[in-house]
Amino acid sequence: EAVAADWMLEFACHCLCRHFKEERTAEFQRWRDVAQALINGLSNIPTHQKKMVYLCQALIRIGEGKELEWHFKNKERISALESALSFWTSLEREEVKLDKIHEDIHRLLQIQAVAVHMEKGYFKEAAEVLERLCTDSESDKPLKVKLTTIIRSKDPYVPFLQNFSYSRLISKIKSYIEIFMKDNETNFLIQAATKEVESKGLSAAEMQNQTMNVNESHKNSPETKQRFMPTNCLLGLNNLQNVENRGDACGRKRQRWSYKEDMELKSGVRQFGVGNWAKILVHGHFNKRTSVMLKDRWRTLCRMD
Repeated sequence: EAVAADWMLEFACHCLCRHFKEERTAEFQRWRDVAQALINGLSNIPTHQKKMVYLCQALIRIGEGKELEWHFKNKERISALESALSFWTSLEREEVKLDKIHEDIHRLLQIQAVAVHMEKGYFKEAAEVLERLCTDSESDKPLKVKLTTIIRSKDPYVPFLQNFSYSRLISKIKSYIEIFMKDNETNFLIQAATKEVESKGLSAAEMQNQTMNVNESHKNSPETKQRFMPTNCLLGLNNLQNVENRGDACGRKRQRWSYKEDMELKSGVRQFGVGNWAKILVHGHFNKRTSVMLKDRWRTLCRMD
């Protein structure tokens, strides 16, 4: 049961990330409920799943948009984006190395947690949020001074807040998801199932060969049915992933590449080198592209040249 629970949680979180990135609201909300139910059922979070769980918890709260939904932390009411920042901080602690994108998202969450209150005219609450989020550390001091001045001006549309907008936060989160999903390939279910079978002393291929050699007259016996089960589980998991992958391919529309995007791609290749598509995606300005799209476009450009 523990192994199955791991599979379900990883698959639910993978779907949640993908639908957030693709802006599929209905699918995201459905998988949000599934992932949250699975997470709530954990007595403790396994070490190898902490990063994934913290990312999902942050996405669930960021997915609430600019609605001032309240969450509770140590019996204190906090807004959705404050709660998202708390989980993002926990995720950062699980990272071996923090990149610029971690810092960018952290800062955007701080700013937007204040900005969403200002946009609704809740300036007192915005000041309270700022006090909770920004400590007296030297690194937070400049931001705290800047946001304090903005709150006093009662102008939620100053250039500073526009530069660190909610849409920019979403864009950065999508870029991080792209990197996360690349580092955690989608065949984890098959890999986990194979490991479980092999731990019983047989490889998946051997298990399938033994199953195929079972005498037809014994196929209906209880013993034979048990021998069929591991292979069927592997096939079932594979089919489940194929359904998800087909849905993703069908739902994505081809989009023409602009001259500006081509220049961004060429600039990224000069800076980071061919093959570092995830880095180029994070540091460039592209319109709803993925690292795979960048790689394919580069091949096309090379042929054109």
